[in-house]
Amino acid sequence: MKNAEALWQSMGIANMAPGQFFMMLVGVLLIYLAIRKKFEPLLLLPIGFGAILSNIPIAGIGGPDGLLGYVYAVGIETGVFPLLIFLGVGALTDFGALIAMPMTLFLGAAAQFGIFITLLGALALNLLPGFNFSLADASAIAIIGGADGPTAIFLASRLAPDLLAAIAVAAYSYMALVPIIQPPIMRLLTTERERKVVMSQLRPVSRLEKILFPFAVLALCILFLPSAAPLIGMLMFGNLLREAGVVERLNHAAQNEIINVVTIFLGLAVGSKLSADKFLSLDTLGILALGAFAFCVGTAAGVLMGKLMHRLSGGKVNPLIGAAGVSAVPMSARVVNKVGLETDQQNFLLMHAMGPNVAGVIGSAVAAGVLLAVVGN
Repeated sequence: MKNAEALWQSMGIANMAPGQFFMMLVGVLLIYLAIRKKFEPLLLLPIGFGAILSNIPIAGIGGPDGLLGYVYAVGIETGVFPLLIFLGVGALTDFGALIAMPMTLFLGAAAQFGIFITLLGALALNLLPGFNFSLADASAIAIIGGADGPTAIFLASRLAPDLLAAIAVAAYSYMALVPIIQPPIMRLLTTERERKVVMSQLRPVSRLEKILFPFAVLALCILFLPSAAPLIGMLMFGNLLREAGVVERLNHAAQNEIINVVTIFLGLAVGSKLSADKFLSLDTLGILALGAFAFCVGTAAGVLMGKLMHRLSGGKVNPLIGAAGVSAVPMSARVVNKVGLETDQQNFLLMHAMGPNVAGVIGSAVAAGVLLAVVGN
């Protein structure tokens, strides 16, 4: 009898709490969105599976002594995984469009406006019963507006580790929903005539310019915002591997093996924090709502800056490219191109949108550096 009772108590069905079962269903939903809808599958799939593993009763896979607990401690708490992701992003990204049209830096900067508005929104939520976000919590939540998952994870691991799971899921979910969220905002804020603007071909960018660009950006970071150096430094190092032309093995590794392996473990580690006791809270609902607000405001700010540049340039700039100022590379640039083609089937905006898209990556890293410098201390 005792053996039978011990056997029963060792089973998952005897120890499964309703919250754990619900979070397993959330994991299944994330996997469904990744496979069926192709929403950010490279991360939603491992995050979803990590959520299932971390909620298995008794197993303790996501605990401090479990496999995913070790992975989290090594890669997320230290900030190593997001930085290695930035290395891979730098190696994968051609900065030529930004170099050819430097004024798109303003579009990338404008799209970060959503970050700082959301910071105020997170603090304002404290007026409602049940919310108690500190300035550090609000800063970590606000970075979701940059639509940059690695940056959101890096900043949350530094400022609000308890909220990391909700922030990471919100950041990657809204990145995945870029094709759904952005087009209505873009159409609402622009006229058909503005969307039809055909931009002139970008000038050719020399190899020397591409090699010097990472050093120029890093020098500015060193002089004015060293707190952003981990993110900016790895991004620029990855891009230098791409443009140097003499380290193809390293460039290939950064673009493929390194970023792929890190992506797997990053997703599983984030998923390990989707346990019922940490995720099912009022704070999580607030974070998801604020994340959506931040992303919408960032998109709108980028488009409005694009409209201003359209006016100042005498109608030579298509304001749609401002929506690519959020740093979801290259997804938001593709969405801009798609909306442009809907209005005029000969209007290809992809290369022009890559300028603000790359500027958005740099802008979100700079915003994270500012928040870390001001709040982290």
